Amino acid sequence: MKLLPLLTVLGTSTYGALAWGSLGHVTTAYLASHFVSNTTEAFFQDLLRDETSDYLGKVATWADTIRYTRWGRFTSVFHFIDAKDEPPNYCGVDLARDCKPEGCVVTALANYTARLLDPALPAWERNQAARFVVHFVGDIHQPLHDENVARGGNGIHVLWQGRQFNLHYVWDSAIAERLIGGSRRKPYDNARRWAEELAVEIREGKFADEREGWLKDVDVDDATETALAWVREGNAYVCSHVLPEGPLVIEGQELSGEYYEKAAPVIELQVARAGYRMAAWLDLIAKRFQEQGADRVEGPWEEL
Repeated sequence: MKLLPLLTVLGTSTYGALAWGSLGHVTTAYLASHFVSNTTEAFFQDLLRDETSDYLGKVATWADTIRYTRWGRFTSVFHFIDAKDEPPNYCGVDLARDCKPEGCVVTALANYTARLLDPALPAWERNQAARFVVHFVGDIHQPLHDENVARGGNGIHVLWQGRQFNLHYVWDSAIAERLIGGSRRKPYDNARRWAEELAVEIREGKFADEREGWLKDVDVDDATETALAWVREGNAYVCSHVLPEGPLVIEGQELSGEYYEKAAPVIELQVARAGYRMAAWLDLIAKRFQEQGADRVEGPWEEL
């Protein structure tokens, strides 16, 4: 797997361009920080060289910012998997059929998880891997990152509150922003607030009874199958909620009314799942790394 030059690790702002949209990514990261163990928190704060409570939120969109650099262009295919199915008649993901030869979000999550667990790698490489893992767990849970039709909805033009956008943007950003009451606050403030609300719903609210079921496929020893299970779950929503009548029917339609009312609960659920699963994934990584006898994450930081 190609590595990024060190310049991109420190030279790209962690609070960079906020292009799942950034709200979804940063929210899942903040949400994960509500559920990780104290040991995991210390492990990743050390690895990411950030002792603040924002240590995950700050790196959540890094993988999006570097994909447009000449150094990180090779990572662009890692953010999705092109399920070549036929929504709404059939939704399904086949790794051999749908993952590009260069990789996809399934193999990328597995690869960077393995790199995070490799004590032979210097700390800067595991720092980089952690940033990718945080991001790709989020990407997997956005249904249109698990779909091939019209480049994941990018080629389907729809209306949102009277203005034209592509369908991917609506699922990436517009629905989530409206769900939390707009985007007038600063993006990280929005994400922090939404994560706090979702954490309450997971602990004692509407998601409390189902949260443990979200972890049934989590297996750090088989990251590929775990990622596939999450991808297939997200892809199923393409048939049921994203394109319930097919790509031709939705073209040009206004989506801020009845469509939004049906889609918003899916977005909320997927963000909640992503954050809770991310916490469990990071817990397993930190525990496994320390079980290998590598109690500290420090390494040849002088490389930086």
